[in-house]
Amino acid sequence: MSHSVLLAIAGIVVLGIGAQLLAARLRLPSILVLLIFGFIAGPVTGFLQPDTLFGELLFPLVSISVALILYEGGLSLKLADLPKVGGVVRNLILLGALITWAIGAVTAHLIFGLDWGLATLLGAVLVVTGPTVIGPLLRHIRPGGSLGPILMWEGIVIDPIGAVLAVLVFEAIGGGSGTTTAHFAEALIKTIAFGGGFGLLAAGVLTLLMSRYWVPDFLQSAVSLMLVVAAFTGANLLQDESGLLAVTVMGIALANQKYADIRHIVEFKENLRVLLISSLFILLAARLEPRDLTGVALGGVLFVAVLVLVVRPLAAFISTIRSGLPRAERLFLAWMAPRGIVAAAVSSVFAIRLQEQGYLNAELLVPITFIVIIGTVAIYGLTSPLAAYRLGVADPNPQGTLLVGAHGWVRALAKLLQEKGFRVLLVDSNRENVAAARMAGLPTYTGSILAEYAIAEMRLGGIGRLLALTPNDWVNTLAVQRFTSVFGKAECYQLPPQEEPAGKQTLHKHLHGRWLFTTGMTDAELERRFAAGDTLKATPLSDEFNFAAFESLYGESAVPLFVITESGRLKVITAEETPQPRPGQTLISLVREPQQPTPEPS
Repeated sequence: MSHSVLLAIAGIVVLGIGAQLLAARLRLPSILVLLIFGFIAGPVTGFLQPDTLFGELLFPLVSISVALILYEGGLSLKLADLPKVGGVVRNLILLGALITWAIGAVTAHLIFGLDWGLATLLGAVLVVTGPTVIGPLLRHIRPGGSLGPILMWEGIVIDPIGAVLAVLVFEAIGGGSGTTTAHFAEALIKTIAFGGGFGLLAAGVLTLLMSRYWVPDFLQSAVSLMLVVAAFTGANLLQDESGLLAVTVMGIALANQKYADIRHIVEFKENLRVLLISSLFILLAARLEPRDLTGVALGGVLFVAVLVLVVRPLAAFISTIRSGLPRAERLFLAWMAPRGIVAAAVSSVFAIRLQEQGYLNAELLVPITFIVIIGTVAIYGLTSPLAAYRLGVADPNPQGTLLVGAHGWVRALAKLLQEKGFRVLLVDSNRENVAAARMAGLPTYTGSILAEYAIAEMRLGGIGRLLALTPNDWVNTLAVQRFTSVFGKAECYQLPPQEEPAGKQTLHKHLHGRWLFTTGMTDAELERRFAAGDTLKATPLSDEFNFAAFESLYGESAVPLFVITESGRLKVITAEETPQPRPGQTLISLVREPQQPTPEPS
């Protein structure tokens, strides 16, 4: 028995992370692949039987996992975004939620024949929009303007609201302690009081412990995890489902305090989130029965169509009236409302409770919810990158470049990239450099790349990589570390370090980005070459004039910097590779024009 349990747990982890890796390679929404893997592992092959494996521990474990996911989401929310997007977010989580709840309930009643109580409960569950899906999609699409903050705030804050609505409806239809308006008001007040109170208390305790250095660095993530679980459980004991509000408030409070550094906690929670999401979707998909899905499949398709084509557009357009958002951004908001793990977990819990009470058709809650999850993730996940591109709010394959530094040779490089059709953004705290860049027609951001709100204030739509080009090696390294979570390690580059002792490396390999261009091409060396007369040149290569001919003409002193591929993508040349540009591509390089022979005097 112990070996079978061990094999099942190992299978959950292997299938979950394997599905994430496959989805990343195929550029598909990860939840789609997770659901397929879970369905195959559960009802198709019988390899996983979550109810037998975990028994009564299954849903407590699911609930705590969801709490940790929401806490991690709260850590990503900055109150500085609210002056720009607060009105739209408020409308989406109030008016938008009400519209989704009402129309979703009526549609469920008409399509599936659910009684009004069960249909109202399903509508409340489907109010949530799934931060576990929104986050990965936004990282992939990188929409410009206010879209990213709006969707993240909505996706995270709406989850506890949807859960509270579901609890209130459940108490009304499932024989709760009362069904009067006064009872509902009391439950709502208790949820806000206990959820908000426990969340703020836990955030305050953790901030105090860390700001006073009472917790060693290696224990800070563990203590954070402990307080999340304590806040979630304490709030839930006093009021059902208020724990989700507690962990969300705790995350937001921690993200916006200025007394303790929580960056390593955020990194730990991001890694934990991937593992939790992977495992949860495998587990919950493995509980599905094919006959349950086929029984509601046809109605489910129609139900998803109403949610996607009617409910979300109506909610988005009403919520953005007089908001000042451009029409393209309003249209994109209307095309982004995937459901995720919270809807799956909440529907599963309430379905079990209602089935235990003998409630008619309660078993339909889970398959309908999963059809909505599968349908919305497939539709939005596969079409939203194209929609963002067509609407002009994002580039599905951003080729723009964020350049840290705006001194002379960096401006020349940025100007050439811009002339070749690539978006550039220069960041520098030196106002003279910034003024010179603006005079050259280059987009700029004035301030330190390491400033707290720099990422939130910069418009990164269409930007897909970072080049750290300052004379300061440590600033370059810190910039790379900060933007790895934005662009990924593979697209964060920096100049090689300045003078190093022979045989020694001053920067540990896991700290720095990818070394640019070629070994020894430091800022000082580049400054020297430009001062000596070297210039930047874009050279189209052909069969007649290939890379060998280029090397023959310009000699070994030429330094290849970038390659523009046949498809128009910008490839950065690094010190770890030997450039091999092909005919049909364009080579951007630093060259010294060959001297023409001096004519003999006649």
